[in-house]
Amino acid sequence: MRRAFDWFFRDRRSGAVVIGQWPNLPLWIFAAASALEWLLEAVTPGLPAPVFAGLRIVALLSLTVWAVDEIVRGVNPWRRCLGAIVLIGIVVSVSGLGRL
Repeated sequence: MRRAFDWFFRDRRSGAVVIGQWPNLPLWIFAAASALEWLLEAVTPGLPAPVFAGLRIVALLSLTVWAVDEIVRGVNPWRRCLGAIVLIGIVVSVSGLGRL
């Protein structure tokens, strides 16, 4: 069990257990765009739809960049799996498969 844990969660370079990390730029952009969309919708619901659509696109693109980056450069298998799960969630959400 210990070997499986180490393989899944240990950083290959530092040897530290890495489950979460400080957000990188794409994740900050996702958080800012999502928060701004939520705030604008709550405060000024009459804004034109393209404003909200633009913020949603920025949020989804930045989250996609983050997910692909985690898949490609994640420090351990946990981070790579996390990126893959998020990317699958984005594809399902955007494609409408989640509504079936």
